[in-house]
Amino acid sequence: MTQDIDLELSSGRLHALRWGRRGSSPVICIPGLSSNARAFDAIAAALTREGHEVVVLDLRGRGRSPAGSPGTHGWRRHAENVLETARLLEFASFDLVGHSMGAFIAMQAAALRGDGIRRLVLIDGVGVPEAAAIPSILAAVQRLETVYPSREAYCAMVQSHGTAVPWDELWKEHFLYELEDVPFGVRPRTSKAAVFEDVVYGSQHDARTFWPSLDMPTLLVRAARPLTPGGGSVVGAALRDEFIRAVPSAKTLDVDANHYGVMAHPEALRAITGFLTC
Repeated sequence: MTQDIDLELSSGRLHALRWGRRGSSPVICIPGLSSNARAFDAIAAALTREGHEVVVLDLRGRGRSPAGSPGTHGWRRHAENVLETARLLEFASFDLVGHSMGAFIAMQAAALRGDGIRRLVLIDGVGVPEAAAIPSILAAVQRLETVYPSREAYCAMVQSHGTAVPWDELWKEHFLYELEDVPFGVRPRTSKAAVFEDVVYGSQHDARTFWPSLDMPTLLVRAARPLTPGGGSVVGAALRDEFIRAVPSAKTLDVDANHYGVMAHPEALRAITGFLTC
């Protein structure tokens, strides 16, 4: 069963989804730039079947977590929220799984407090994406703060981009989760201002600076397909190889999926559960 929980952090309220039996090998999962906790449905279900307790966060300003005031976002602030969440839930040690920008936040958390993090899974995020992938990343943000006539119209718009696959198995529920009813239709709850603050933060910081801090067992799950057909990859092969050379504790897996599809790909699920359950 999945439980909605609200955590009162020093930075404000943070919403999360909690899976599995309390006190059983905890895992904290961190979504990407404009994503929310439902992106981890497939991974959380797989980990729960293996006996883990899984807590998946709505980062501040995403999903059902309110945004902070201007200037209170960025990887470090999100990482501090992750570590405070672990303290509130009394996780003396835990595993971290991050997707996309969530992987940067996971690495930042490791740099701040590596001793409490047993193992680290980085899903398609370790450094600067290939230039050809960036327009698609930014285009996904444009859905925010727009009113759509219905949930069906919103889903049709997202699905028309062709990137959020598998749609019915995962991403439809993810995008429905972020909607709220407003006059004349529905609108994503996710804060465009909070997301763009993180975009600016990311343009001024290099996630590769965290690599020397990653002395715990680390798995990079890389989406081998480009984000869009003919476009760029979020983790290109050259960046993957640079990461492996720089982080002796890491191993990698290339999965035949794009940046979205990797989150429910059977090979990725097997690798993540196997890595965190061994």
